[in-house]
This record gives sequence, C-alpha cells and structure tokens, in this order.
Amino acid sequence: MAAEDESASDLIKHVLSQPGNEACADCGSLGPQWGSTSLGVLLCQACSIIHKKILPANKVKHLSSWEVPELKTLAENGNAAAKAKYEVVMPIYYYRPRRNDCQVLKEEWVKAKYERQEFVDPMKKQSYQEEVREGWLMKLGRDNGLFLKRKFVLREKDGKLKYYPKEDEKDPKAVINVETMNPTFQPEKIGHRNGLQITYQKEHRTRNLFLYHEDGKEIVDWFNTIRAVQFKWLKLAFPAEGDQELLKRLPRNFLKEGFMEKTGPKKTESFKKRWFTLDKRRLLYFCDPLDAFPKGEVFLGHKDNGYSAGLGLPKGTESNGAWKHGITLDTPKRCYLFTCESEGDQKDWLDHFNAIINTAMSPHDYAQESLLKHK
Repeated sequence: MAAEDESASDLIKHVLSQPGNEACADCGSLGPQWGSTSLGVLLCQACSIIHKKILPANKVKHLSSWEVPELKTLAENGNAAAKAKYEVVMPIYYYRPRRNDCQVLKEEWVKAKYERQEFVDPMKKQSYQEEVREGWLMKLGRDNGLFLKRKFVLREKDGKLKYYPKEDEKDPKAVINVETMNPTFQPEKIGHRNGLQITYQKEHRTRNLFLYHEDGKEIVDWFNTIRAVQFKWLKLAFPAEGDQELLKRLPRNFLKEGFMEKTGPKKTESFKKRWFTLDKRRLLYFCDPLDAFPKGEVFLGHKDNGYSAGLGLPKGTESNGAWKHGITLDTPKRCYLFTCESEGDQKDWLDHFNAIINTAMSPHDYAQESLLKHK
C-alpha cells in the first residue's frame, strides 16, 4: 500500500511539472489541484465546480483522490494536449475568462470549449463571426430606471452599433462607433447574472449603457461579436501592429470600482458619497452606479508632470462626511480629496492611483490628458 501511495505521489508531481499544467486549463489560475479524468485537464477548484455543473458526465475530483491508473491517463494527456484539441480555431479576439471574471463568462467558456466544441471545426461559423448581428436585449432606461426590450444591430461593415425602441423603427435611438466602446460584465452592479455594461465616447463625453439577456450564451456572444468587429477595425487602423499588440487595445475590465466620498474644489463643501470607476488613467465619478453619464472625470498622469497621491487629507481639512480614511490626489489642474469607508479600501485605491502615476504615459495618454484639460 505504501508503494502504491508513493507511486501516486510521484505521478502527481510528474503531472504538475508538465508544461501547461502549472495553471488551470480554463481560467489560468496557478497551482490547479483538481482534474477531469474524462478530458485529461487540470483545473482550479472554481472551474472544477463549473465542470461538475455543466458536464455532469465528466468525472472531476481532487488530485489527491485519484487512483494510479487515472493519474497515468492525465500524465498522457494534460492541459497542453487539451488546448491543441479544443482550441484549434479559437479566434484571437475571443475572450478567455480569468480567475476573477464573472460566472456567466466562465460557464459559457466551458460550454463553448468542451460541450459545443466551437473551436474545433474550421468550417463551422459561429454567431459572433457573422458580419451582421441583430437581437433584442433588455436595456436600462436613462431616466425611468426600468429595463425595457430594445433591438440592437451591429454591422461589421460600418463598425457601428445601433439600437431601436421598436422593431419597425427606421431611425435608431443611438449610433455608437465600435472603436470607442468598452463592454464589461457587471452582474452585481446591474443586478442580473448576465448584466453587461457598454461604456463609450460620443462627442468627447462618456456614456454608459446597462444591458442584460436571460440567455447566457446570447449575451456572451454579443460581447465577443463586439470584440470581433473591434479587432477587424483595429487591423485596418494599425496595419503595422501585430495581433498581440492589437489585443491590448480591445475591451478591458475596469481597474477598480466602488464608493468613496468626495468634496468640491472649495474644500469647505461637505463630502458626498460618489461611485468611482477607474478606467486606465481616467477616474470617473457618478452619483449612482447605474448613471448613464458621469458627474465628473479626473485624469491621472505621470508623477513627473505634477501628479501625486498620498494618505490623509491636508491640515485644516475637516472630513464632515461619514468616512474618515482620507486620500489626497494632486493634479496640475486641482487637488482632489476623497475619503474611504475602511483602511483596506483606502490602501487599495491609493495603490491603484500610485501604480498609474508611476507608469510612463503613451502618446494616446498625452492626447487624452490634453483633451480633458480643455473640457
């Protein structure tokens, strides 16, 4: 029995040392300790739960529970082999979920990869690869706070997303250029597990759309259709850049979101609770998380250009709000004062601010800074 245990232990070490097995096959989390005997892949605990739910015929369990024959099967397969089998024709723009992504993205990724096997047959075209996509999504009204059914149309040819209040409407309610769009999944904020937020720029003004669809596949396919159209337009706009560089320009998750209190420019005004969104170098603040338009915006430039962030508030400043953990953000334009609910939140915001301020600016960043200075 001891010899058998030792053999199993050695096999586990061998399996974990193989290239590709150092991270979860589905979300990339390091140090996976679970695995599928059917697919021959290593998984993190969170993804193992998804596999059990979606692929019930799959035998999934912790590595320590595997028998020697099962470990040998895994040693003969592994994550690299599974990727070569199930991701043969996966489009470069298709979003691969990460550890902290929402549940619908992870679940639909597992379904697409193993159940529907969307990335195996090069002759089979998926819905997110079509030149025109039409469908109905639930959209939050800007003023009434109600989700209403709206028709959305996305055309690759003109690179625009349009939506209509009714089926027979000739004129769209809005026309959005895909190059300005940043779709992000926001289930907690929107209050629906399939909630999608689309942030875009129109006439140098930021606007948010809040959407959802009852079907997880439908909303994830919309998300990847937007990425597909954006990627094709980027290839035209930046022909000298490689695909990996273009991927960095595709939609991204916000660096951080949450509530802080903020005072006005006179510093004698009371601190008011605001919802903040940190998107690259742009810090936007809203009265409510589901506001269509931000109440204001702050650009975070480089430290050599007069930007800094530190703990606490200036001497003589009274924190007359509910929260007492202060942050001072200095910019060439003005000094911004915030307060956080806890020390942990204060530190997290400050770490994010300083990480940005210490990062060199790109030409696009300088253009953005100049634009905001003249607003």
